[in-house]
Amino acid sequence: MPTTATNITWHQGAVTRPEREALVGQKGVTVWLTGLSASGKSTIASALEQHLLQHGVSSYRLDGDNVRFGLNSDLGFSERDRNENIRRIAEVSKLFADASLVSITSFISPYRGDREKARKLHQLNNIPFIEVFVDAPLEVVEARDPKGLYKKARAGEIKNFTGISAPYEAPETPELHLETQNLSVNECVQAVTDYLTKQQYISASIKPVA
Repeated sequence: MPTTATNITWHQGAVTRPEREALVGQKGVTVWLTGLSASGKSTIASALEQHLLQHGVSSYRLDGDNVRFGLNSDLGFSERDRNENIRRIAEVSKLFADASLVSITSFISPYRGDREKARKLHQLNNIPFIEVFVDAPLEVVEARDPKGLYKKARAGEIKNFTGISAPYEAPETPELHLETQNLSVNECVQAVTDYLTKQQYISASIKPVA
């Protein structure tokens, strides 16, 4: 997205990404979890962050609800605001990954185009981007409904709710597809960990999920 600011100049730092990765001892990467509300994104992201940190892999989790208490507190749930929500998170996750962290994002991110922009932003900066489709059928997530949001959406109390009154565009070719109706949280965390290991983003010595 072109900036509207004027009289600014990019200030190149004295440390290159390869130098930073060598000093930190790991490569930066963004793991982008997308899926319907109650599909399991936040639970998997939290467990993944814990697992990686316990094994010496620096990581940080960005949660869809949490960022709306601060960074994105000025945004609602219109399509335009959802677009801006994801644009900002893409930029933040890119910065974390550039700092050689495993950046874990947990956002519904319902629009395919927004996720593609996030991917392209990372590609332009030579930062790996892993799209993880946390998949559960609508009837399953409605049955779970831990926050009671689907019930409110069905009653018309929540407008523009993804899956009910607003669309969700499922990934067509994600790097990982986790069907949480059939997989435990630990199995999902292990699948992501295995992928990161296979791609050599993290050490192969990391222990399996207990």
